[in-house]
Amino acid sequence: MTLALEARQITKRFPGVTACDRVDFDLRRGEIHGVLGENGAGKTTLMNMLCGLCRPDEGGLFFDGAAAQLAGPHDAIARGVGMVHQHFMLVPPLTVTENIMLGQEALRGGTRFLGLLAPLDRRAAAARIRELSRRHALDIEPEARVEDLTVGAQQRVEIVKALYRRAKIVILDEPTALLAPAEADGLFRIMRELAAAGTSVVFITHKLREVREVADRISVMRAGRMIGTTTPLAATTETLSRMMVGHGVAARADKTPVHAGRVVLSLAAISVRDDRRGPCVSDVSLEVRAGEILGLAGVLGNGQSELVEALVGLRRVTSGTVALLGEDITGATPRRVIERGVAHVPEDRHKHGLVPSFSIRDNLVLCTYHDEPFARGWELDRERIAREAASLVREYDIRPPDVETPAGVLSGGNQQKVVVARELGRAAKLLIVNQPTRGLDIGSVEFIHARIVAARDRGAAVLLISADLDEVLSLSDRIGVMYRGRVVRTLMASEATREQLGLLIAGGGEGVRA
Repeated sequence: MTLALEARQITKRFPGVTACDRVDFDLRRGEIHGVLGENGAGKTTLMNMLCGLCRPDEGGLFFDGAAAQLAGPHDAIARGVGMVHQHFMLVPPLTVTENIMLGQEALRGGTRFLGLLAPLDRRAAAARIRELSRRHALDIEPEARVEDLTVGAQQRVEIVKALYRRAKIVILDEPTALLAPAEADGLFRIMRELAAAGTSVVFITHKLREVREVADRISVMRAGRMIGTTTPLAATTETLSRMMVGHGVAARADKTPVHAGRVVLSLAAISVRDDRRGPCVSDVSLEVRAGEILGLAGVLGNGQSELVEALVGLRRVTSGTVALLGEDITGATPRRVIERGVAHVPEDRHKHGLVPSFSIRDNLVLCTYHDEPFARGWELDRERIAREAASLVREYDIRPPDVETPAGVLSGGNQQKVVVARELGRAAKLLIVNQPTRGLDIGSVEFIHARIVAARDRGAAVLLISADLDEVLSLSDRIGVMYRGRVVRTLMASEATREQLGLLIAGGGEGVRA
């Protein structure tokens, strides 16, 4: 089969680390090639070189058999490479057409002009978008505003944007991280149709079940090196996990039967508004007890994020009450919430979890730097802070282990470990974890799951919010399903199935009471 792309002995070094070490990778025309690896394994660096975002220090790139040097992303686009990033590169207030035209503005008459007064041919662009949407069954309306679209629809816009730029190679980075099962199945259908039409697809994921379902070939990276390439027929979940992390990984969290104690968190008819002042959480009542994990399942955008923000003091509760161990904390400030014994692993580690310019050391004490033993009056005990940080770095296997490293230069998985170490390193009465393992490799997922279960076993109440049904089923003792701002059903995890939850989060159980 003809190769659309080949990387030969690619090496990329950054200060203190070799991100890619003599990596060989090839992509055939019309295939779906899955790429697996731990966080920090080198997958993103490899893809950034293929997309022109950085240049290799050694080795070569070949497109359709011809050697190429990419001076930047425009060179990659010109060679037919399009990338759909995990965090979408869209401008929410603009329409689909306007977003897709950005950087590729089509002018009337087919000419280009840099002046601001040049007329853009939106009609021609919209017509082409409709044609691409129809041809690939992407179901995109060119005049819709991006901010009004579901997460799955926004992802399809990104795919159309790549095809609009005549991409022959489409790289999908963690494309199912935010999708419901039905949306993920729809994406797999689109990937297969693209491949059948001759487009080559690179599928970066941490979900072994998904890559075995949709990929033609699977390559695994570890510690900057390409470990090997196999096929779904020749591989098992066990062999792939061993290639990724060097050992087998448990499919489900190892936990003892639940022994729930007193009510720690009690919500009574909570309602919350979103940033546009519209209702997003409506009349939610639930309880979380000591020694149990209550999982909230649901597609992102159904009020889970706003509910969590209200619980930790980042958003106003418009009606109802929040009680922690019987104390009314409705409307409490974030610091008061922390002081009452609440730990919070936020959905967005960059926005609410870390200060990227701060060191690992300082990020690990963001919640407690002003208290003993880290402070005496106005003076920080930096030696004690450094010792505590070094201990957490060892315990949570944060890489690199230098506590002076800025958090912003860490891989996504290690940034998440910093947040988890800080929050679980405190003796919290209530642990709120929102999408705790999104985008993490199976080794990091197993590690973080074990830490959450350990918090539950020592008597903490745990509220888990996750769009990953496998994670909810693995960790939870009880499960609530959120849909359109309401908890439409609660059930024991031991009685729930993936198919049942998939139907409920898609609205199939709306109106069903717990």
